Parts: sequence; C-alpha cells; structure tokens
Amino acid sequence: MNQFKLKALSALIPCIFFVNTAAAESLSLGASVIYAQSPYRGGQDRYLPIPVINYEGENFWFRSLQGGYYLWKDQQNQLSLTLLGSPQQYDPGENDLGDMKDLDKRRMTLMGGATYSHMAEWGILRTALLGDVLNNSNGIIWDLTYLYRFNFGDFSLTPGVGAMWNSANQNRYYYGVSSHESARTGINRYQPDDSWSPYVELSASYQISPQWNASLVGRYTRFDSEIKDSPMIDKSGQTTLWTGISYTF
Repeated sequence: MNQFKLKALSALIPCIFFVNTAAAESLSLGASVIYAQSPYRGGQDRYLPIPVINYEGENFWFRSLQGGYYLWKDQQNQLSLTLLGSPQQYDPGENDLGDMKDLDKRRMTLMGGATYSHMAEWGILRTALLGDVLNNSNGIIWDLTYLYRFNFGDFSLTPGVGAMWNSANQNRYYYGVSSHESARTGINRYQPDDSWSPYVELSASYQISPQWNASLVGRYTRFDSEIKDSPMIDKSGQTTLWTGISYTF
C-alpha cells in the first residue's frame, strides 16, 4: 500500500465518525472504495478498496479503521474512548521527484483519545480529540463538525462543515523539512506551527432493503497556510471520496 493510498485513508478518518443512535447490537459487512487527491509534490491520485466492518454494541463499537468504548450513550449523546489506526505516512521511495525521494520517511501511527457526538432537531455536533500514542509524530488532532441530516424515505443526505486542528508536532512530522533533510535534498527547511484547516463534507445513504445499504461520503479540505506553504505540498486543498455498500445482519 503506497503513501498516497494511505494519505487517502487519513484524510477521511474524521468522516468515519458516523453518528449512531443507541440501537440494538448490530454487525455490518461490506466493501468500499476510497478516492483521494494526492497533496504531495510528485504524487498521483489513487483509488483504494477496503472492507467495511462495522459493529455496534452496548459498550463497544468498531467502524472499519477505529474502535472504542462508550463512556456515555443515549439517544442524543455518545461519548467514548477511541483508538484509531492512522495510516498517514510518507514513503520517499515511492515518489517520482528526485528531491522528494531523499526526504526522511514519515511513519503510520496509532491515535488515541475521545470522540463525542450530539444529535438534536437543529443538527448534529461531532468532535474528536486524538493524540499519537506510539510517539511517531507526538502530535494531536482535533476535529469539530456540524451536520444536518435530510431524510427522504429510504434516502438521506447529510451536509456538514467543520475544521481540523493539527498541533505543531503533527504538522512538523508530516509536512516539515528538517535542517538535515534540507542539506541533503536542497529543499528549503520548513518548520510549521499548528493549523486550522476548514472543510465541507457531504454524506449520502440509500437503504436498498432492510439489510442492504449504499453510501457515499465526500470531503473537500482547504489547507491552512502552515500546511499549504510546506515545500512538500503543491496543492491548496484536497478532495476525498468514500463510497461503499454493506449488509447488516
């Protein structure tokens, strides 16, 4: 799995914080495909198939790339301890540009923290505060989103707006260029600070039958200048799409 496929997953990780009601225990299996625009110089857009494995229990939950334990769960509120496999990385051996090929590797990591969602008539609030628990980036991310769901029988549409905060450590690990890398590659040294990157997202879901469901999640993120100004990056934002189909038992 190359760096841009992994970047596709990391860009959509916040989108996976689906808001569930306090329903009975359920298991859903299926298949999905992710498309992501590469933000790195020398990168290519990628398509990545991944399995859909969603489990919702009274105390525990699992949704493809993350899982957690509920501290509080009712019809309107969900607060849980969460572990998230963050597949964001940079592998210089898989880049087409000479200077980018001599940068250091940025590794995948495991993020841990808390996620919370609140559902009301006026919409849905969703937030997550997660930190690197493997000491790769030693970074922290905070995602905050407002969504409003429109229901049309078996079809639902949920637009949303939000922002992703990256700590300085998170940005420096994945987008910064150290003095040693600069001397080796000729790329300018770059040490970003923390950042706020706003985004818009849209989720669509169609209940094909009581068991079968098809869904599409899309997001466009506008990079904060701390990310956009990195000599590793050549775009002002990133578009990601996730589409899939699942069967609930």
